[in-house]
Amino acid sequence: MAVHESLRLHITSDSFFIEPYNDSGTHELLVIDRLTQEITLSTNHGQIPSSAVTRTIYGIMGIIRLLAGPYLIVITGKTKVGDVDGHTIWRVTSTELHSYQRTLLHLNEQQISDNKTYVSMVELALKSTGLYFSTTYDLTHTLQRLQNTSPDFLSLAMHERVRFVWNGHVLRELAQQSELARYCLPVIMGFVHIHTNMINNKQFDYALISRRSVYRAGTRFYVRGLDTEGYCANFVETEQLVLFDGHKCSFVQTRGSIPLFWSQRPCLKYMPQPVISNTMGHTEAFKRHFENQIYNYGKQVIVSLINHKGREHLLEKALTQMIINAQNNSIRYESFDFHHECRKMRWDRLSLLMDRLENDINNFGYFMVQRDGTVMSHQAGIMRTSCMDCLDRTNVVQGLIARVVLETQLQRLGILHPGQKLVEQEMFMTVYRDVWADHADALSIQYAGTGALKTDFTRTGKRTKIGMLMDGVNSLTRYFKNNFSDGFRQDSIDLFLGNYTVGDGDGISHMSPFRKDKDWKYYALPVIFLVAFMMCVISVLLPDEHLSEQAMYVLFWGVASVVSVFLIFVYGVEFVDQPRLTQAQSKTE
Repeated sequence: MAVHESLRLHITSDSFFIEPYNDSGTHELLVIDRLTQEITLSTNHGQIPSSAVTRTIYGIMGIIRLLAGPYLIVITGKTKVGDVDGHTIWRVTSTELHSYQRTLLHLNEQQISDNKTYVSMVELALKSTGLYFSTTYDLTHTLQRLQNTSPDFLSLAMHERVRFVWNGHVLRELAQQSELARYCLPVIMGFVHIHTNMINNKQFDYALISRRSVYRAGTRFYVRGLDTEGYCANFVETEQLVLFDGHKCSFVQTRGSIPLFWSQRPCLKYMPQPVISNTMGHTEAFKRHFENQIYNYGKQVIVSLINHKGREHLLEKALTQMIINAQNNSIRYESFDFHHECRKMRWDRLSLLMDRLENDINNFGYFMVQRDGTVMSHQAGIMRTSCMDCLDRTNVVQGLIARVVLETQLQRLGILHPGQKLVEQEMFMTVYRDVWADHADALSIQYAGTGALKTDFTRTGKRTKIGMLMDGVNSLTRYFKNNFSDGFRQDSIDLFLGNYTVGDGDGISHMSPFRKDKDWKYYALPVIFLVAFMMCVISVLLPDEHLSEQAMYVLFWGVASVVSVFLIFVYGVEFVDQPRLTQAQSKTE
């Protein structure tokens, strides 16, 4: 069942009226009473007052409850990405929140302040450039999964059958009423690119769709590893599609954090030390994770790109042992020390990894269906690639794997001649590399806050000094964002996904989750450093009659500066921006 594509939102002091248009013959009217909060569907018979403020919207994102009450979230801007099998895919470009309440007089001063913070969190979650939707195509499932389902499943309303839905929590109030199905618009977060190409005078569409999981979602350092249900951080399903003359090919890969209980909390250090939990039951969660993966995707090849030395070594060693202990015949482990093997810009050595994966890639195959609906082949297994962040190294390798499969698909479809290589098609390879580099940047911004590293190799096929310089800039930007803004960003994600829900009593002074209970070190150490550093500079710049006295002053204030900086890093956790919502909720439960 398709979702209404275009709507008009009419706002009055008492109600929101949502009217579909461009749908032939429909006279529906969705009415949301701002006072009783009741949602009803009626026939449009002059109910909309002439005084209503009217604007065009492109979908209802959902309803979220904050301290001031419910807020209606609507999509006010969209841009076309392209078409998949005749269905248009859109990217969300702007949204708006509309409060049911006309005033905030029912809130106290603390609650008004907290409500403003909550609103800014929701707005931040909605500002992502990676929100996509289609009113007629199920973006949340792979082509193979849709083909293998029953007609009953396909007849369900879109919101009843989807997965990876980013707005699932805020859609719940609408989804509870079956008659409102055409207003429930599922939105995914990730990346979608669709491009029409020409090779050997044959035109085909190439699409890349990545879907971020809503389970264990969050930011780089605040969400790592597994949870007790077996969901892992930064899990992304990436599907590569080729559409040619009615024939469709699909190839799917996944990425996800190292499937163990581990953390790496920001503490002002450039790269915090990863810590593997000694108290959590790794084995049970590991089994749950891969039971789910095998059920959804088939056999698994775990491609690990983490270092075999240094801080990453403990994770690699623990993962290796866990896989040995699991004794699961559906899992194969391929460990490749990316940084060691490709040191000194020897990225050609990635061919060693591709040689090791060649048999698995061929055995797993890909999904293909002909224009008459005949299924020619299925994908029997999947490559699950990971590094520390599942961003930079992971994207490079996934792009190489996808290219191998794409060449096979294009040859089978007759787009490439027998023996013809994809790398020889310079125009298409430029498009292909740019798509995967844009894909890397999009997922990296969503998880780490900056564009991806190593995209110079993805775009050009080789490592460059300029690319390494840009990696340095991005790494420095990541450092500041991960330490000083990701706490708020994590709270935004948790609030929007429903991991934290706002209670009626929140915001009363002693219950506010935003109270800053910082101890003296948070305030004193930076002041001490600034004073000591300024005095040290003054002692250097202002000459003294006695050189020995001046040297003593410089030494004293210099040592004070160094010691204060040292203590700031010792107590680094006190200075980083930490999430507050889930911590506050756990204290009250």
